[in-house]
Amino acid sequence: MHGPDYRVELADLAAHRFRVTLTLAHPAAEQDFSLPVWIPGSYLVREFSKHLSRLSACQGERELPVEQLDKASWRVRCTGAEALVLSYEVYAFDASVRTAWLDSQRAFFNASSLCLRAHGRESEPHRLTLAAVPDGWQVATEMRVQGDGFEAADYDELLDHPFEIGPHWQGEFQAAGVPHRIVVAGAWPSFDGERLLADVQRICEAQIALWGGAPFARYSFLLWAVDDGHGGLEHRASTALICARRELPTAAEPATPGDNYMRLLGLFSHEYFHAWNVKRLRPAEFATFDYQRENYTELLWFFEGFTSYYDELVLLRAGLVDAPRYLKLLAASVNSVLAAPGRCVQPLSAASFEAWTKYYRPDENSPNTTSNYYAQGALVALCLDLSLRTRGAGLDALMRQLWHRSEGGPVSEADILAGVRGLAGDEVAAQLHAWVHGTHELPLRELLAAHGVAWREDGRQTVAQRLGLRVRESALTGIQVSHVLSGGAAEAGGVNARDEVLGCNGWRLRRLDDAPSLLAAGDTRMRLLVSRDQRLVELTVELPPPRNAAVALALAEGPPAARLGWPAA
Repeated sequence: MHGPDYRVELADLAAHRFRVTLTLAHPAAEQDFSLPVWIPGSYLVREFSKHLSRLSACQGERELPVEQLDKASWRVRCTGAEALVLSYEVYAFDASVRTAWLDSQRAFFNASSLCLRAHGRESEPHRLTLAAVPDGWQVATEMRVQGDGFEAADYDELLDHPFEIGPHWQGEFQAAGVPHRIVVAGAWPSFDGERLLADVQRICEAQIALWGGAPFARYSFLLWAVDDGHGGLEHRASTALICARRELPTAAEPATPGDNYMRLLGLFSHEYFHAWNVKRLRPAEFATFDYQRENYTELLWFFEGFTSYYDELVLLRAGLVDAPRYLKLLAASVNSVLAAPGRCVQPLSAASFEAWTKYYRPDENSPNTTSNYYAQGALVALCLDLSLRTRGAGLDALMRQLWHRSEGGPVSEADILAGVRGLAGDEVAAQLHAWVHGTHELPLRELLAAHGVAWREDGRQTVAQRLGLRVRESALTGIQVSHVLSGGAAEAGGVNARDEVLGCNGWRLRRLDDAPSLLAAGDTRMRLLVSRDQRLVELTVELPPPRNAAVALALAEGPPAARLGWPAA
């Protein structure tokens, strides 16, 4: 049976509107349709249907009524076996990798934002053609070309191939014999594409070596460079990426990547690793997707956190950073986790399960009550890797074992623990369970020391850190409190998030770090004047003494830390 056929027209670039025509041969007598409310890999209900309008249906010359069943579902009652044709428009002006975009410079979409699901026909081949593409624009996707359009084996595959359309730059390379492509839209004229190709090739080759082969015949990186932005979304044979233009390499980029370019390479590494770890090796709960509601799992600490561990480790193995630079990156992750009291409140398993309501919807209290399954999950991966290495194994061996035993498919937490138990025994498996389901501090210092990495406190606290605050400072907005951390002096003194700090001890305050200069010798009481909802409020806050606030990591003197597996996998 011929499956759903979508015609996606770039109808109005100025108004940012796609026009979609869906033709369904042999519809059911009561044919239901729905648009996903979320996209796999981004765990938030995003309500894509809010941008759909002008939905109409017909069979031949007969117009048919369309009944809306809920926020993202519709029903059409058909007569006979004649093809059913649906037409609708989709507004596309979301500057992200998750939805759709259309303007005079570029078009981009994930089918989850544009293509209605025809209920009962999901397993049939789905065809998509493009219309009204401006002259000179190129189309980049890994969906299979079929005639004058593209074809996916089923609805799941249709949603797993983003489209990048426009006058973009692109280059190709081979990694372990597999063709790869990088597509870049919005780059500066000074962009050094050959440098990016060469460096990403090294990342891909290192990861293919780690896993023992590539699970795809081709792969595309679809990158959009903007004034300010950063992120990515993984797909089975491609990834959609967004970065700030300052992250792109230019001819002036040093031989060792600078911090901005390093951040971009880490993003490439992270999303590419997902081609194995989450797109194929995935939570057992994700064996099939329900696109109309939240899909829960407690395993994001593994699929996102362990991927976050490898994204920077692969840069080391690929020779893009040396060991001291890698340890600096690792220390930044340690410091970000230690700065959030929520790590001692919410277990990583709960953080994974509650991602839908907490991680993707942060507020001023989030650091106090939530853990980060990306950064903290990466530190669990580090602890597990070091623990396995003391027993002659390593995390690489676990990842490959899970991959082969599941045949690149769904796994459960029990599968992960069984793999750890087989490599290192019950004690390490029990430790992993405790790290994921408990809230005790990770044994980072001890494990790193055992592998030749010295841990030391480095750097004095800022006044904000001493008070337990996070603030935004600028000449225009002054000192704005964004977060008040649990157990800190600011919380005890009554400071609120969204307060504007105006003065201290009778003096105008423009930088919070200037506050100690306004205290008399031996005085630790800060009499703060804050603006709160247009009211001036006076508060007294006790300023704690400064202490070292950050962790620094370095290779210890003595034998090299060969057991860390640096640089080879």
